[in-house]
Amino acid sequence: MTKNGSRQLPDGMHSVALGAGDLNGILRGKRIPATYWKQASEHGIALSAAIFAIDMTSDIWDTPYCNMETGYHDCHMFPAGDVVPLPWEEGVGFCFGRVEESHGAPVPIDPRGVLIDVLERASAMGFEVTIGSELEFHLLDPQTRRPRDTGIQVYSLTRAAELDHVVGPIRRHLDAIGIPVEQSNPEYAAGQVEVNIAYDEALVTADRSVVFRSMVKQIAHAHGYLATFMAKPLKGEAGNGFHLHHSLWREGQSVFHGQDGALSPPGRHYLAGIQGRMAEISLAGSTTPNAYRRRRPDSFCPINNAWGYDNRSAALRVIGHSPRTMRIEVRDGAADCNPYYLIAAQIAAGLDGIERQLEPSAPCTGNAYESPGHEPLPITIDDAIARARASTFLADLLGDDRLTILISQAERERDLVADDITAVEIDRYLGNF
Repeated sequence: MTKNGSRQLPDGMHSVALGAGDLNGILRGKRIPATYWKQASEHGIALSAAIFAIDMTSDIWDTPYCNMETGYHDCHMFPAGDVVPLPWEEGVGFCFGRVEESHGAPVPIDPRGVLIDVLERASAMGFEVTIGSELEFHLLDPQTRRPRDTGIQVYSLTRAAELDHVVGPIRRHLDAIGIPVEQSNPEYAAGQVEVNIAYDEALVTADRSVVFRSMVKQIAHAHGYLATFMAKPLKGEAGNGFHLHHSLWREGQSVFHGQDGALSPPGRHYLAGIQGRMAEISLAGSTTPNAYRRRRPDSFCPINNAWGYDNRSAALRVIGHSPRTMRIEVRDGAADCNPYYLIAAQIAAGLDGIERQLEPSAPCTGNAYESPGHEPLPITIDDAIARARASTFLADLLGDDRLTILISQAERERDLVADDITAVEIDRYLGNF
């Protein structure tokens, strides 16, 4: 999904959906008739650059680069991969897109550009960064917006079979369009599913994550379900996380694997870099007030920056003992965040740790939720906004305009949720005072 696309269409294809990730990593674009595909491939399709400044509801507001003064001008989208048939929609194909200005320059507020820049930095240091992703989502009834099943049956093969009328097509169809699925399982809540995407070069994984979320929603819809990657859709149930597995390579050799199966010195430095920045970059991976509802003790969502070997209570989990399997899992991201910002921020922090030869804290061997001495992660969006606003690291990584847009959206979401009169308030107070 990162190479130049073919202009040839398979026989019988009448339309192509060409799309790329927006400010929130939501796939946006246009559907193009097959008769126009050659021209669209050569010249691109025009759409407003506001896709990189609109919120998840497509609301617009004055932002740097995209506002009434600039006229919400056009950018152009070109194919960046081959056209693949959508198995669930006869005659329709999909192609991942890259976006540029009308004069050919990168769009300066495109989130994908941040990850491209970080990976160029990694390459200059002699590293290739590969990422494996685990995305969780809920399958809900579209009318009730509640699960159709009940109970927690994590890893249950019975529950997996009951859900396979929709999860099975998700696995098969994703694989058919070039997103290799390693496995799926029922997760720790009714209606919750986790799907693991095979690890690959970091930009490929980020592109696939954007496409994955859109395609899961489309396939689920075709089977009568609402699929949601909302961070915390149900009270009292587990939220949806976005776990990333980092590994670093140099000339085909693992950089993280050290003696006796422990982390190598560069692996420790990379880990320490992420550990030291986790609280500061929280907004890159949890962008709404709802996302911070995940962060509760004993929730399998971390509340501090502890790390450990194969310890799921910790924010950073070191897994594997061989060169092929040694990796660092970062567990704090929410499933609805922008994959480019989340992955870029974590990689940049890790590379910073290598350059500065930082050392992590001692590994946590018990319950990380109760382990003292670790930096707390933000549990409110106010805290995350304040840390992001004060972060020179994020400003340097994203650039002032991107960071301003990200913070502005977070503030708007915070104010919208804070101004609402909730059903809980009505139930508790209306008739009792």
